[in-house]
Amino acid sequence: MVPVRRERRGWALTICVWLLRPLLMALTKQSFRGLQHLPTGGFVMAGNHISHSDPLLFAHFVNDAGYAPHFLAKVSVLNVPLVGRFIRSTGQIAVDRGCNDAARACRDAVVAVRRGASVIVYPEGTITRDPHLWPMTGRTGAARVALETGCPVIPVAQWGAHQLLPPYARRPRLFPRATNVVQAGPPVDLADLHGRPITVDVLRTATDRIMRAIAEQLGQIRGEPPPAELFDARTAGMPLTGNPNRPRRPGDQRQ
Repeated sequence: MVPVRRERRGWALTICVWLLRPLLMALTKQSFRGLQHLPTGGFVMAGNHISHSDPLLFAHFVNDAGYAPHFLAKVSVLNVPLVGRFIRSTGQIAVDRGCNDAARACRDAVVAVRRGASVIVYPEGTITRDPHLWPMTGRTGAARVALETGCPVIPVAQWGAHQLLPPYARRPRLFPRATNVVQAGPPVDLADLHGRPITVDVLRTATDRIMRAIAEQLGQIRGEPPPAELFDARTAGMPLTGNPNRPRRPGDQRQ
C-alpha cells in the first residue's frame, strides 16, 4: 500500500530514499506496526537505540508511514563541509550538545515541530548499555521539545536492527535475513505537566514516562515484560559515549 504523504520530501531526502530503500528492503524484512498512532502536524517520535544500523531502519519506517524523517543531529556533523550541507538539505535538525543552555540546544527541534515536522529523538543518546538491549534511562531533550511546544510524544520501539549489525560491530550479518520490527504506541500522557514551569524535576518525570512507554512497546514486540527499573549507565559506572566494551586505558575518563 502506498502511504499517504503527510510531509513533503526535499530533493536531498528523495535521493536518499531512492538509493537506500531498495537496499534496506533487500537486506531486511520489515514489520511496521502502530501506524494509526502517528498524528498529523508536528510531533516527537522517541525511540530506542540498539545498533548503528537502526537510524536507517527507523527512517525507513517513518518514510513508509508518509512522513519525512527529521533526526536530531550534532551541529558539528552538520557543519562538516559538503557532507554537512547535504545532510542539512535532507531536513536533519541541528542540536548543539556543547551548549550550556539546554533550551537553546533544542531550539531548532522546537522550531521544526512548530512548523509541523515530525522530529525523531533517541532519548538514550547512544546505543543502550543494557546487557539485554532494553532501553536505558533517557536524557531530557525529547521531553523539553514536547513541553515547550505542547506536541504529542509517540513512543516507538524497534527490534531486529541488532541482528543486521550487532552493537558496535563493524561488519553486518547478511544471513539469515534479519526481520526488523518497528512499533509505534499511543502518545505518552504528559497532560498534567503541560503549562507548568519546565524544571529539572518536570523534565525528569516526563522523560521517565517516555522511556517507560518505549520499553512497554518493546516488551510487546519481544513478548516479555520489560525490567521494572531501566538500566542507568551512570550508576553502573559505564561510559556514556563510545564502545563500552573497548578496553579502558589508564587515565580514561568515564563520563
